Amino acid sequence: MRRPIVAGNWKMNTTRSEAEELVLAIRTLAAAAPTEVVICPPYVWLDLVSRALEGSNMKTGAQDVYWEESGPFTGQIAVTQLVGMCEYAIVGHSERRRLFGDTDEIVARKVVACMGAGLMPILAVGEDAEEHAAGRAEAVVRRQVATALAEVPPHPLVAAYEPVWAIGTGDAANREHAQWIATVIRDELRIAGFDPETVPVLYGGSVTPDNFPGFVAQPDIDGGLVGGASLDARKFATLVEQASTAAY
Repeated sequence: MRRPIVAGNWKMNTTRSEAEELVLAIRTLAAAAPTEVVICPPYVWLDLVSRALEGSNMKTGAQDVYWEESGPFTGQIAVTQLVGMCEYAIVGHSERRRLFGDTDEIVARKVVACMGAGLMPILAVGEDAEEHAAGRAEAVVRRQVATALAEVPPHPLVAAYEPVWAIGTGDAANREHAQWIATVIRDELRIAGFDPETVPVLYGGSVTPDNFPGFVAQPDIDGGLVGGASLDARKFATLVEQASTAAY
């Protein structure tokens, strides 16, 4: 059985004191859950969050990585600099693709770098509003997954379907649509040589405690990559509980 995962992406939010208060509250409220909990704070709070979670079963993750190990890359963070502070890294998030120019090929380099350093990549894929309206969701997701995994052997991996048009809009995807795309992701994993039944597939995009049970009830959705709701400890703990209930 795939272990459910709920990952909280704090994005560019929280001051130092807010980050410390939030992670301690999440640790208190969700500590007993059998679900894998991953907190992805801003880079500057990674060490703080990692230390705050010591002794718990919760993990930390980076919101992005760079593929070079070192060099003249001002503002970038290498995977080798993250080892010891986190176990996961989000790659291919739509905000990185849309706002910062991450192409499918760049995402592929980041996947390779994560796997080489022993970090578990959370590969985010998803179509934008125009692609969704044109009925191209499957083609876009297939291309993104295939390109990201073209240069790597089978390796532990997490995939996340995040329809761009749903992120931060309050308009989550239809649960049946999300389930269908999850099966598309699994098919591309199979084509790439991965065992699709061992890879957790998450849903992300305007996740709330009201709609999350419908997603995790789907046979191919194993949890969530959560944005705004991860900044509220009680809401996030509720999502963790919902994922646990659905799985166990």
